[in-house]
Amino acid sequence: MIVDDSPILRKFVSQLLQKNGLKVLAACDGVEAMELIEAKSPDLVIVDILMPRMNGYELCRWLKNNPKTQDIPVVLCTVKDEQVDRYWGMKQGGDAYFAKYDNPAELLRTVIKLLLKSKSQTYSE
Repeated sequence: MIVDDSPILRKFVSQLLQKNGLKVLAACDGVEAMELIEAKSPDLVIVDILMPRMNGYELCRWLKNNPKTQDIPVVLCTVKDEQVDRYWGMKQGGDAYFAKYDNPAELLRTVIKLLLKSKSQTYSE
């Protein structure tokens, strides 16, 4: 799932993931994402931090504090690229942190790595 208030970035990331065989859900903010997550239970969430109604930190905390969704990997993607921002994002439960889609290949590698790790943990339990 991609959660970003920018339609252009939602489309860009969706196309990147779909070209590599992944199914994609998209939401424009954290509130819409919560509804979709509860209905569809995605395998991974890529979330922008700066969004209206519910920001990415809040969505990440909600995911990680909910027993039903706490194991869903969260990739935080944002223009906020200071060390303190990265630190705070990881403290909220983020599994990875990227400066606003600067490196699509690295984002894709991280998504695949987290999906594989998540699936292997599911099968070993």
